[in-house]
Amino acid sequence: MSSLSYALRDSATMLRRNLLHARRYPSMTIGVVGMPIIMLLLFVYVFGTALSTGLGGGGDRAAYIAYVVPGILLMTVGSGAMPTAVAVCTDMSEGIVARFRTMAVSRSSVLVGHVVGSVIQTMASLVLVTGVALAIGFRSAAGPVEWLAAAGLLALVCTALTWLAVGLGLASPAPEAASNAVLPLSFLLPFISSAFVPVASMPGWIRWFAEYQPFTTVIETLRGLLTGTAIGNNGWLSVAWCAGIAVLGFVWSRKQFGRDPR
Repeated sequence: MSSLSYALRDSATMLRRNLLHARRYPSMTIGVVGMPIIMLLLFVYVFGTALSTGLGGGGDRAAYIAYVVPGILLMTVGSGAMPTAVAVCTDMSEGIVARFRTMAVSRSSVLVGHVVGSVIQTMASLVLVTGVALAIGFRSAAGPVEWLAAAGLLALVCTALTWLAVGLGLASPAPEAASNAVLPLSFLLPFISSAFVPVASMPGWIRWFAEYQPFTTVIETLRGLLTGTAIGNNGWLSVAWCAGIAVLGFVWSRKQFGRDPR
């Protein structure tokens, strides 16, 4: 077998290991799905009428569902990065990585297994969140091509944020710190974006930050794809942001993983 074949085989083994961990300890996975669903129901049924009025929807809750779903989907992706950071930090701090290094195991396979496993779980979570959104009234004007493009963009964002989460997990001294390090990806940045209200309604420097941060660009692209409106330059900007974050996370993760385990 070639070195690539060995790396692929080891990566598949590590992927199976991570999926088994997720099945045996489902609390983190449930949290990935549960929190975005709670946020969706909260903003639709508690704040939906008031926010729809502010958006010019005349208090139509259905109009606000169409507006908020893309942001909730991106929040789901951010939430999916948290278990990855915690799992990677746990592996580094509990000694299993040191044991892998004494075995004939491809070193990159450990990280690849975490990333691929996280992407699979997060994409499954996105399907569940989308199902809940459809059940409470979300209706999309998108055709099959637009839905496929939206799914591809979400997979790209998920891969980018997961590699960044791996780097954060490797750099964290403890699993608790790793969990806190990912909070901006799952809560802070989605809230300071166009996920729940237009950036034009925000004051001063907050509006500037919200307009140019990557989450807003991705949300506007998803919103355009799912509602059948124009996306302008947001499409290629989203891809560029995702590619840059993925490369940064990958390079940083490999550098961190090369150091001695704690």
